[in-house]
Amino acid sequence: MDISLTFVPPPPPHQTELLALSLPNNDYLNSYLYDEEPAPAPSMSNPGIIATNITTKFLSACRTLETGEIVKDAYFTLFEAVGALEIGDPKMDSGCLAPGETLEETYDVNRPLSAPEVLGIIDQLLCLEMAWHLGYPLSQTILTSVYIEALVEPASATLQEADFVRNRKTPRDPMSTVLRAYCLGLVRTCADVLETIRDELYYEEEDFVTNTYRRNLMDHFDRYEIRDEILSAKHTLHELRAKIGTDMTQALSFRLELRSAFLRALELIEDRGSPDSLQIPWYQMHSVWEAILKLPGLAKEVPEAFSTKLQRKLASSMPPRPIVTLSFDEAAKHFKKLCNDAINAVKILDYHDSQSLLNFVFHFQAQKPQPLVYIRCLLQNLLFKDMVLLDRLSIRQVMDDDLSIVVMPAHELLDPNNDLVEAAPHSARFAIAHQMELFRKRAAQAYIDIFRVLCQNRCRVRRMLCHLIQDWEQVQLDAEDIDQLLQVQIDEKPLAYQSQTTLTLGSEPGYSLPLSSWAYLYKLRLMEWIVQLGFELEIYAPDELAGMYWYLSHLAKTRAQHVERIQAFTNHRFNELRSSSSSSSTSPSSTHSNKPIPATPWIPPTQPYHPPRGWPVSISSSPVPISPSPFNAPVTTSASSAPTTGNNTSGTSTTTPITHHYTYSTTPEASFTRSLTYLRSTILDAAITWEFADTVSVIYTILSQRLELIPPPPRPYGTDEQRYEVRMKPFRMVSLPEVPSYETWKGHMQGGGVGNHREGEGEEGEEREERQKETTKQLWEFATQAVGQAKKAFAVLEGLGEREAFAAGGGGFSSLPSFETPSPFTTAAATSGSTAPAPTTTAAPTTPSERQNQSHSQNPQDQARGNHNRWISNIRRYKLSIEKAEKILQEGIRKAVEMDVEGKTTEEIKRVVKVKVPRSEEVWDRGEHWWWIVPDVEVVEGA
Repeated sequence: MDISLTFVPPPPPHQTELLALSLPNNDYLNSYLYDEEPAPAPSMSNPGIIATNITTKFLSACRTLETGEIVKDAYFTLFEAVGALEIGDPKMDSGCLAPGETLEETYDVNRPLSAPEVLGIIDQLLCLEMAWHLGYPLSQTILTSVYIEALVEPASATLQEADFVRNRKTPRDPMSTVLRAYCLGLVRTCADVLETIRDELYYEEEDFVTNTYRRNLMDHFDRYEIRDEILSAKHTLHELRAKIGTDMTQALSFRLELRSAFLRALELIEDRGSPDSLQIPWYQMHSVWEAILKLPGLAKEVPEAFSTKLQRKLASSMPPRPIVTLSFDEAAKHFKKLCNDAINAVKILDYHDSQSLLNFVFHFQAQKPQPLVYIRCLLQNLLFKDMVLLDRLSIRQVMDDDLSIVVMPAHELLDPNNDLVEAAPHSARFAIAHQMELFRKRAAQAYIDIFRVLCQNRCRVRRMLCHLIQDWEQVQLDAEDIDQLLQVQIDEKPLAYQSQTTLTLGSEPGYSLPLSSWAYLYKLRLMEWIVQLGFELEIYAPDELAGMYWYLSHLAKTRAQHVERIQAFTNHRFNELRSSSSSSSTSPSSTHSNKPIPATPWIPPTQPYHPPRGWPVSISSSPVPISPSPFNAPVTTSASSAPTTGNNTSGTSTTTPITHHYTYSTTPEASFTRSLTYLRSTILDAAITWEFADTVSVIYTILSQRLELIPPPPRPYGTDEQRYEVRMKPFRMVSLPEVPSYETWKGHMQGGGVGNHREGEGEEGEEREERQKETTKQLWEFATQAVGQAKKAFAVLEGLGEREAFAAGGGGFSSLPSFETPSPFTTAAATSGSTAPAPTTTAAPTTPSERQNQSHSQNPQDQARGNHNRWISNIRRYKLSIEKAEKILQEGIRKAVEMDVEGKTTEEIKRVVKVKVPRSEEVWDRGEHWWWIVPDVEVVEGA
């Protein structure tokens, strides 16, 4: 064998000592350096191997080489050289065996199993399954089971061939039958979960590992066959009830029922039944799991049934890894959350309006802990499968609904009758339809990406939002061009309005520019989310919080001013509508001369629509042909929402394609009321963010910049300006709003610009020091006033209902299913039926964050408002953060400012006032919102 050699002369004595410290085997080092007798060659017991000790020849050859000389074989590359280092390393070499260890797994899958052992193996498989859902690969979880490996390898052509022992000559042991049925259901469940995840946006190895290592997961077998095997195993348990006991029979039957319900849930997601039917298997799984937890202590662990040796057979270049072990309590917690999140995710099909849909996705994904990757992909599947939103809506319908809410209520630009006008050289309605369709094509992807981005893990959400605002920047630029063309077609007149935010009158009349205003508003919201996610993810250092909260306040103020502008144009059009209505009612002869108000596209909710008081609504349905467009996707619906014919009286839920479109319209007054309600709630939200961000910014300015109670960390390799550039980098590609200069940002972070005084202008020495003390007190007064304003606005926001807050929907059952007491046995019809009764609790579970903030409600009507409940939970966290800021301003910070005015030093203040910047997770765990990192300020009594 040709080898590469190089010679290194013996090191000097002072270096020999260092080498001895760096090598684990000093005896080997001494024998190499001083020509001592080398260690004996390892014994080779295989007669096919002839070993020759070449150590002496190798060292002699090395001594003949000069320093720097190398002998290299052209066919022994760097790849082989590095790969050779893995040989014999137990951490890298999957074939490296410990003394007395065998290469193959010797566990006998045909040995008789007792009922406690089967229960122990099933529970361990459950733990491994949940570890897989958490993101660990199959090679470290489910495929470490000897029984799973025997079942899937080699692949079986029929379900009867899939057995632990192929070509079995003797009857199968009853307990092995139970274990086989459970394993079949588990493997097929994994296949369906993988298919759902692979079809959606996720990040391999960051979120989930989809590698199956060339193992067939039985996706070619029908689910009904597998559920029949599970049913047969349950009958076998029923026959063994007297032998193994009632508790053991129930424990095993509940686990089989759990697996059958999981398969049914995945099947219904694929077949797209009604929203209520999709939730039933998840409720069943939750109730069965509660029943399982009531029968503890029956299982007997069988650790030898799981082995890392099986990784040697997998098609993988990954070195061997230990088995990921979760405790049963940990797996139970994750499984319950999986069921709860799945129940809530299915409720997204309960559509009411586009803003409620956005709030549903936003608040659902903001839970802690975040939903598992399967739930996030399931949400994407329900949203976007086959580019049909929520399984029944086109992208155009949802976008037009959103435009109607935000900027164009009852607007002629959204009139669906424009699509009916044929091409004509001077037709304004044809030009409007053409330009609007062009805008939809340009904006659709950016709009849909908002929902898809929110379905990622929180770190990815922020990273992807930084790229998404560039897309919305381009949408805004394109919309500005289209707006200019459309204002000519509709003969729009400019309007001047007075800003209530800045109390100034516009310099000159302007046009509404609805499309670009819509795009600009979304861009501002995304920019705010990027900054706020920075607080959640702890991207900013404590001494940077003052500057970043000021920038958040700047963005929120810009959003409030922009929404106020939209509101002014909407109010103007609404006043024109009411004037036109009053004049037409007093003068009947003028009804034909007034320009008709176009109908507003309206999408029917899945539940009966109950508008707030004063919202006149008239819904009509008539087939209207719509021009071909990629956004007019074919709509499918269930029999419950499809038109009923004389031949269909069963009332069952079947998916029926609709060959014509239905146009749902509200009265113009209702459309304007809905839009103005949204704009009012948006201004409230922006005002709270603006005022409270100012409060927190000034708090950190006082504690960090003025009183130096929060010392900055040492940074020998960076400057404040360089860090500022890094923080503002995501916003540099955006033209509006402009990124503030470093001097402006630094000045506000140090407290400049508060009130009418800028610190240190034309003052020196003692005057400047005295002015700084006064300014610190002014900062405290400003923060106290700002938190008061935020609290007042918050009180108004807190009183909004689900319609006014645009958090409607997220319900499911009109009345929650109430099943009987769990029973370990079901009939064949109950197992294969789609909506058969099964064990469950009497009320749907809430998410962990909801349980932390409100008691579990037994009222079905409360349970049906999942979206509004999450919105309320989020609002309560905001409230606690505001109350904490108000408290520390009146106590700890007030004391520190008074001591500063009295001339106390920083060290003296530190002995009395203790300040700590909490981590975002600490903020969340104590019920506050992790977008508002309010510091802990405590006054030491008696100091």
